[in-house]
Amino acid sequence: MPSLSPLQQFLALLDLESIGEDAYRGYSPPTAGRTVFGGQAVAQALVAAQRSVSPERPAHSLHGYFVLAGDPKTPIDFLVERVRDGRSFSTRRCAAMQNGHVIFSLEASFQIEEQGFEHATPAPPAPDPESLPTTGALAERLKSFLPRSVRERMAEDSALDVRFADPEAVIGARPEATQQQIWFRIKGPLPDDASVHRAVLAYLSDMTLLNTALTRHGRVIFDTTLQVASLDHALWFHRPFRADEWLLYAQESPNASGARALTRGQVFAKDGRLIASVAQEGLVRQR
Repeated sequence: MPSLSPLQQFLALLDLESIGEDAYRGYSPPTAGRTVFGGQAVAQALVAAQRSVSPERPAHSLHGYFVLAGDPKTPIDFLVERVRDGRSFSTRRCAAMQNGHVIFSLEASFQIEEQGFEHATPAPPAPDPESLPTTGALAERLKSFLPRSVRERMAEDSALDVRFADPEAVIGARPEATQQQIWFRIKGPLPDDASVHRAVLAYLSDMTLLNTALTRHGRVIFDTTLQVASLDHALWFHRPFRADEWLLYAQESPNASGARALTRGQVFAKDGRLIASVAQEGLVRQR
């Protein structure tokens, strides 16, 4: 039996198994780390919630809380509650369960497509993604600084194409940098199904976000003297997009206090359209 390509493996991650009415089961990839990646939990919960809503009502927002660290070796069951179906909006809750405990909870809202007022923040200046090094090239360039596990993960073949506009800022070498910019896309064509692209963006929206709060202090997320964990996650979808085309993720951290840090992000299409907004608070604690 031929092995799956990285793109096929990634799509399989989002193809949940039905285990009952409004109940689904998801799995983590064999390359997962010690805990379930937060973006995976968000994306899979959104996939489960989307299955209970008509395609004519796309998701426009989601809010989630990370309750417990998930075990990547254990399947995750996603239980969807149909809270309300109105004339224009639908609301869904989804609980991600392992061993009888909630590890992540999601509430999502869906709306029929409507016309209305239009305005948006313009995209910030950013280098062309094709001019930036791949993660593999970056891992080689920073090999003396990166932990071996991080270096190996960056160098492995992946369905994700990620380019850092300012690599030195990402590794905490420029604490004067208050923002970070990342280009990302999925390698290879995705299905022409908008719900798949939203789930992919939900997955990607958790990438490097908390690191933005640490780089301002010259620290990084894989610093073993720190305890770093996502606490909640919010995502708003503004405009249609494709996740297999370049997207610019502009991130900032407006506040850190009380061993927590707030981070925000805006996602732009390459043509400058604002397609999504993200907010996340995380635990950032000295061990």
